[in-house]
Amino acid sequence: METAHLKELLAAVKDGKCDIEQALERLRKLPFESLGYANIDHHRALRCGHAEVIFCQGKTVEQVLGIMERLGAGGAGGQRVLATRASQEQMDALAATFPQIVINRMAHAALLNDNAPVAEASVERDEPFVVVLSAGTADMPVAEEAAFTLRFMGIPAARINDAGVSGIHRLLSHIELIQKACALVVVAGMEGALPSVVGGLVAAPVFAVPTSVGYGSSFGGLAAMLGMLNSCASNVSVVNIDNGFGGASCAGKVYLQVVNRVKAKA
Repeated sequence: METAHLKELLAAVKDGKCDIEQALERLRKLPFESLGYANIDHHRALRCGHAEVIFCQGKTVEQVLGIMERLGAGGAGGQRVLATRASQEQMDALAATFPQIVINRMAHAALLNDNAPVAEASVERDEPFVVVLSAGTADMPVAEEAAFTLRFMGIPAARINDAGVSGIHRLLSHIELIQKACALVVVAGMEGALPSVVGGLVAAPVFAVPTSVGYGSSFGGLAAMLGMLNSCASNVSVVNIDNGFGGASCAGKVYLQVVNRVKAKA
């Protein structure tokens, strides 16, 4: 948010020319900050619950650094900023420029101002959490992006890796955990069958993430996506191929709604 706009709005509230509800409405619509090559939306958190995320693919190193600097203004006390689909060169530059940044090379992602630890997900704690489940080891980079996104959102998550349908007993050994989750992100390539199986085992919404993992007839994840879209499990919704960020964002919104309702009843 630009200082001049904020001072003007606060002065209006102080003078009684604008009430609190009107001020909040104006905050949702205040101008963005232009960098020439990007328009920084400093009010995304107010409208959507989390700050704008930097999609690094297609951007230069300098552009990524510039956007990160503006979004994360305020140093260690600033808002969390997530960068996804970062190249090795971009991650190296982010690490060199921001000493406190967390780099997740498997997820090709980076997180700035990660100063509030996320509670550890646990069945014993009897509190809401999200499960991130991947079918095979080759699917882990996409699942890692999903888990890292939930960390950015401040949401506790439990990980289950390499539990695909070719060895269904691996999945069933985690049945208590998956059935207590308030939402699940299920990542799978090949034929993409895992979300349907999980959907038949849980009451919570399942956000299926097809991956581009597979042999030629998988068509870069298209076969997995079509299989998930045609799931007979009624609680399965599908995001785009390799979009761990999108699946986690949806699951995170479910978690936040559950937590807000619990707080409202307390």
